[in-house]
Amino acid sequence: MQCRRFRRPRHFYDLSDRLLAVRASEGDDDAFAVLVRRHSSPLLALAHHLLGNRADAEDAVQDAFLAAWRQLPEFRHGASFGTWMYRIVTNSCLSTLRRRPRALPLDTVPEPASHDPGSSPPRVAETDAATAALAAALGELNPEQRACWVLRELHGLHYEEIAHVTGTSEQTVRGRLFRARHALQEAMRPWR
Repeated sequence: MQCRRFRRPRHFYDLSDRLLAVRASEGDDDAFAVLVRRHSSPLLALAHHLLGNRADAEDAVQDAFLAAWRQLPEFRHGASFGTWMYRIVTNSCLSTLRRRPRALPLDTVPEPASHDPGSSPPRVAETDAATAALAAALGELNPEQRACWVLRELHGLHYEEIAHVTGTSEQTVRGRLFRARHALQEAMRPWR
């Protein structure tokens, strides 16, 4: 018996997301598997930044792909498949965050930045403390502001894409980003 992954045509990996989404919406699970592989890592990173822990992030991304599979026939291709998935994952994460208590424990924040091996221990400790302070400040933002900040600053989405992902207007995104940046700037003032 031949393993399923060996039967998947190699040319699938060269197809655009748009064509893969069309084929997947017609029931081609191999095409959908390529989309899942292609988009899992950035979606997992997004969910992890929004939710603060890997287990919840993995659940959110898995649920998002299940929802996407069911909704593919309704996908209009007005936005890219990636942006559409960002929207599904972001909405799932925002729902989870709204159900959670407001404050997040410090150990559920994004991983600290990697360190230069040549850094001194005091510098590493200072960087770790600053990273923890930034993560705590992110945890204090309301979920909508946090989502806009993460999508813009960590995932590099444009305002229009963020508006599509969050189901709001570009003006609302700009307002949320302004308030998020101001709050983070105030929280990080002691670290300057």
